This record gives sequence, structure tokens and C-alpha cells, in this order.
Amino acid sequence: MGLLPFLTQATNIVLSNDDGWAEINVRVFYSMLTQAGNSVVLSAPADNKSGTGSSDAPATRLTKPCEFNSCPTGSPPQGFNASSPRLNYVNSFPVTSMRYGIQTLSPKFFGGPPELAVAGPNVGANLGLTTLISGTVGAATSAAQSGIPAIAFSGTSGSQTAWTAPTPSYASIYADLATNVTQQLIASGKAFLPPNTWLNVNFPAVGSSSCSSAKDFRFVLSRINDAGVGAAPDVRRCGGTRLPTERAVVATKPGCWASVSVGKADTKGDAAAGVQAVVAGKLGGLLSCLPS
Repeated sequence: MGLLPFLTQATNIVLSNDDGWAEINVRVFYSMLTQAGNSVVLSAPADNKSGTGSSDAPATRLTKPCEFNSCPTGSPPQGFNASSPRLNYVNSFPVTSMRYGIQTLSPKFFGGPPELAVAGPNVGANLGLTTLISGTVGAATSAAQSGIPAIAFSGTSGSQTAWTAPTPSYASIYADLATNVTQQLIASGKAFLPPNTWLNVNFPAVGSSSCSSAKDFRFVLSRINDAGVGAAPDVRRCGGTRLPTERAVVATKPGCWASVSVGKADTKGDAAAGVQAVVAGKLGGLLSCLPS
């Protein structure tokens, strides 16, 4: 599944993460979204803020360098790359960074609010209850609660890597896959997602001989958490009314299965069947069924 040639007008997108503004995954994703014709602004933490959930605090002046020495000690609470002012850091949490992107950077670059917010791809998967502590998820759900459709992307492979390092294959593959999902949603038309809704997308590990190209991957509509006893049915998909959990999807072998869960932004839990159905319709042919 390579980058699809969607014919859509430029969409204004705020991009964030919890691994930091200088981590390679988010920089490669920024480049691919831009190459796809979107107008993108990066607003992400100055340092690695993984696992900080929905924490929020005013940004402060740097008392140490930004991650990977990407800005010096003493730098202001917010800053940007001198040669590329759309690449911005915020010396605080992912939620704070996303809000700065929406409230401050978007009016500057877009003349108003963004049309879409995306976060990631996170270094490491965010499956099930992990969503409650993920800063990447926190950034996405914060945007969705403020009325901006949002997607959180996470990848199983990789480790913290500077944007200046040679690009690992997983970073390119995950950015390609995330761009495909983003472009599919954009092509579906506005409103991109129902109110208070976010997508949690997780990619399985990239291998050297299998799952080594974006075209090897397939997407499956999933649940964030196990359905409890007596839980209402999910949207009907693949012959049933109970979606697989995202953890089960990503673990399925053989194959390279990525999960797409539909969540409620205020709880970070699963959305109801009607909302799942809207998303399934928008993603259309991008979605597959697990092997029986």
C-alpha cells in the first residue's frame, strides 16, 4: 500500500506527538503530509513527554537543551526552526503543544482553526488501556474535545531517534500508512469525523522480510477495549457485530494488520456502533477483514 494519489484540495493540519518535535517519526510524517498537498504545522513538545497522558501546564523557558540538542538551554517557552517556521516546539506537555498549535499557530499560518489534527506516529504501540496514559493520544483527544477531528497514530517498531539520523525503514513505512489514512479521511469530505470522536490507529512491527513495505499492510476496524458482558453490539462488520480489539488485530499472523479504533474523546473509550458505522463508511475500501 503505497501513498495513494488522492485528488483533494490542501487541508490545514496541526501535527503533534509525545516523543518530541525533533523525533524522526513526526518529521517524516510532516514531510509526507506536506508532499500529499496539505498545509501542515508541527507543534510538539521540546522534549520526550511519553506517558504523560492528558497532563497540561504552561510552557516554560528551557533549563536544558531540547531533545537531541535541537534548541539550546535558555530558549523561550515556544520556538521554531529558523529555516522552517512551521516546525515548532513547546516546552510543555503534548496537550499543551496541541492547544498551542490550534489556538496560536493555526491562526498565524491558516488564518483560522485547523481542519484536522493528527498525532504521531508514536514510538511504540498505544493499545487498549495504554491509551489512558499516552501523550500522543492525549494530544489527539484534546483536539477532538475542542472540536477538531483528530487521529492518533502509533507504531510497534522503533526507538527514540533524532531527525538528523538516517531514516529507518519503519519511520517511512509508518508515515506512508498514516498519510494514507489521513488522505482517505480527507477525501471522504467534511465533517471528517462526528463530534467528540477520534481515531486510534496502531501499526504492527516492520520486518526485514515481511511487513517490510507499506503495501504489505491492511487496516481493520477495531475496538480499543474488550467489550464487557452485556455491552451493546458494535457496527456490523465482516459478518458479525463484535469488532476485534486493536491488540488482537495487531497481533494477528500471518499478515501485517493495522488497527483502526473509533473512540470517544472525553473518555478515551470506544464509540457507539452508530459512530463506528460513520467512520467505516468514510474509510470505505481502506478497511479489510481479518482472516477467518
